[in-house]
Amino acid sequence: METLMLLPRPPPFSLSSRCPPPMDHHCFSRGSSNFRVHCSPLPPAQMVDARRTEHKPGPLDDLLLNFFRKKMVQEVGWDSEKPGYDGLMEVVNRLMMKGKSNLETEQSAVRVLKSLFPPFLLVLFKMLIAPISQGKVASLMVARATALSCQWLMGPCSVNSVSLPDGSSCNSGVFVEKCKYLEESKCVGICINTCKLPTQTFFKDCMGVPLHMEPNFDDYSCQFNFGVHAPLPANDKAANEPCLEICPNANRRRALSNKSVLPQCPKV
Repeated sequence: METLMLLPRPPPFSLSSRCPPPMDHHCFSRGSSNFRVHCSPLPPAQMVDARRTEHKPGPLDDLLLNFFRKKMVQEVGWDSEKPGYDGLMEVVNRLMMKGKSNLETEQSAVRVLKSLFPPFLLVLFKMLIAPISQGKVASLMVARATALSCQWLMGPCSVNSVSLPDGSSCNSGVFVEKCKYLEESKCVGICINTCKLPTQTFFKDCMGVPLHMEPNFDDYSCQFNFGVHAPLPANDKAANEPCLEICPNANRRRALSNKSVLPQCPKV
């Protein structure tokens, strides 16, 4: 598994029983040289095993779904009569219709994300944790928290290694095998305006952690790159993606226009 070690000297202290080889880990420090954090990439075999693990929903997943849906309903001012995930997706669609612009929809989604946390927690995290070691500690932490707590929303996911802007690599990524949110919404616009852009904005502005999300609209996978700044929306290739094949509205538009190629999603 990925390794995170805190080694104050003396005496040494480790949160893991395994120390990566000297030439294979990345070390970064802040302030005193007695504080070091080591980050090593996941071995390929463990990466495969992690991705094959299926997430089985349990009582905690239902609790998180209902809590998130409650906050979404408070923002939208409307709730669906459908239970569970189907009802949540109807509320998300209403959020898209409520916004007068994509920016307004994004801002609404950011408010929902902020409402999930006690305000003081976000402030303290951004103030005390985010600056440590040029943000690498915070990136490691939120990657693990995302992989552990968001599978009810996205499906099976695992922590992986990403390349950082300074040329190093660290286990601050999360790979979503097949995003349930994208698959159920059937819409590129909903993915970008209610998930990708607001999530990137939330982590950057509220927690001080840069994030670049890379959804794959062919296989519905998604790569979270914590510690990596997202490109401007105008330069983000995800914003130029055509509608999904499974989008019913896109298929109707294609039939009316007699075109075999799906146009760019009008909701982006």
